[in-house]
Amino acid sequence: MDNSACKRMDKNQIENLTIPAPETVTRMSAIFQALQSPARLNILFLLKERDMCVCELSEALEASQSAISHNLRILRQLDLVRVRKEGRFAVYYIADEHVRLLIETCRQHIIEEYR
Repeated sequence: MDNSACKRMDKNQIENLTIPAPETVTRMSAIFQALQSPARLNILFLLKERDMCVCELSEALEASQSAISHNLRILRQLDLVRVRKEGRFAVYYIADEHVRLLIETCRQHIIEEYR
């Protein structure tokens, strides 16, 4: 591709730009693909408020436990949520503050966009 007519930035400025490693971009893409699901976003919003087990999420979202489990598996594979055992219950929670910030930043972006 001939970009010789493009003079807005000089060659040094362009050469000094950085993008993440391909593996990082691929992983980010997988996260954003997973977040395309309203069901998964709703799970994350609930888990942002409090740790919950599958049966609680199922009741709160009026969805089957198998559907909730399927979505939690995807979120776990991407390390967006984690699980711990409490007696006979598997309790899910947001993996870390970065996930909370990602979800909240997106929500704030939407709110500001429609003001």
